[in-house]
Amino acid sequence: MLNLKDVSDIDSTGLGTLVFGLARLRRAGGSLALVNPNKSHMELFLLTKLAIAFEFFNDEHDAVDSFFPDRALKRFDILEFVQQHEGDCNSVQGTRSDAAC
Repeated sequence: MLNLKDVSDIDSTGLGTLVFGLARLRRAGGSLALVNPNKSHMELFLLTKLAIAFEFFNDEHDAVDSFFPDRALKRFDILEFVQQHEGDCNSVQGTRSDAAC
């Protein structure tokens, strides 16, 4: 489980490390849960089409539950997350610019 709460940005090296780590974990029979992604994280994962490779969770409890097959899971809803953050660029910057958002 990796909590992204205090991670402001993920660069190409960080993204590569996450992908490499995920691949190693899966080969060993494990998995990786990413917790508390923010808007910029999700934009990166969606842009690189890696959103389908990772499991995202809103909180640590849900992420821990994902490692136990008998527990009910509350999955991270990417579509709901995107819809909730649609207007973020407008509210923060006043006007929307595709280059800035």
